[in-house]
Amino acid sequence: MPLVKVKPLSEFPSGEVCELEIDSNPYAVCNVEGKLHCVQGVCPHAGGPLGQGNLNGNYLVCPWHGWEFDCRTGLNDSDEDVKLQTFPVIVTDGDIYVDLP
Repeated sequence: MPLVKVKPLSEFPSGEVCELEIDSNPYAVCNVEGKLHCVQGVCPHAGGPLGQGNLNGNYLVCPWHGWEFDCRTGLNDSDEDVKLQTFPVIVTDGDIYVDLP
């Protein structure tokens, strides 16, 4: 799949999470102190919408039950066997793109 445009970087401040849905697949894009990260958008615990969660430092917090995942690596904060899939994020000409498989 080609690069998928998320939004202009100017509309995505640090500390924010953006929900993105492509072909019925949700993704969560996170802006951590100006560094952008993308992870799968469904929490493996109970299917919560991670793109509607909040950031706690580098951790994306699921809005349903508070499970936390390092948005840089996808790793769960308390169980290293639970990991979200991550995807590359690219900024070109002021726009944010995610490189999806």
